[in-house]
Amino acid sequence: MLTLKALSALLGYPSRELVRAIPAIREGIAVEAALDAASRAALEPLLSGLAHEDLYDLEERYVLLFDRTRAHSLNLFEHVHGESRDRGQAMVDLKALYDAAGFEIVSTELPDYLPLFLEYASTLPREDARALLAEPAHVFEALRERLARKESPYAAVFSALVALAASAPEASSFEALAEIEDTDPDDLEALDRVWEEEEVRFGPGAATAECGVDSLAAKVRQARRPAPGLETPGMLGPRTVFSHSSATDRS
Repeated sequence: MLTLKALSALLGYPSRELVRAIPAIREGIAVEAALDAASRAALEPLLSGLAHEDLYDLEERYVLLFDRTRAHSLNLFEHVHGESRDRGQAMVDLKALYDAAGFEIVSTELPDYLPLFLEYASTLPREDARALLAEPAHVFEALRERLARKESPYAAVFSALVALAASAPEASSFEALAEIEDTDPDDLEALDRVWEEEEVRFGPGAATAECGVDSLAAKVRQARRPAPGLETPGMLGPRTVFSHSSATDRS
């Protein structure tokens, strides 16, 4: 589904490459028509903003929205498992799913990074992709609601993902979401509370997934980005390599 690849790009870190691609993204979404007219129209403020606003402002807004607030994290399992040891196993299972499909990750992002997940889904047959989207649809809806409260144009992307999913999230599924405080990115004390690392424990029974490593993923990603207004080759966001043995093997 070309639309999923387009939505993946829209959730990526703003860059000059993304800005130049906006006309193609807009056209691709319209031509495929996987989304209804209302959903496509809802994406227009984000598309127009990315195409016309100052890149420095776009970068700063993105970092404040997605990298400094765990409630808006683009890592799916952050919302489901938090810092529990279950997140590590879920990550292994998702990576195995990618590997089985011949989908190779060529980036430092974690397997549950949403733009990466959407790129994988975009390679699947339409109905398979819609079924896959239905699994984290409750996370998409939670993110849509949180971003809508902040009047962020990115909320439209999550509305689109919920609309594309094979089924709507059930009310009971929201109980599985980890409790994450929705903080103001300018409130440094609140951010410290949310990002506070748990005590590191060693010895039998110690859970490596609870030592605060995963909680630093967004910070590491932010640190690797070029300074606003500068472009550095090789730092253009997640990349993937697709290796398909044959059409028969994938049928």
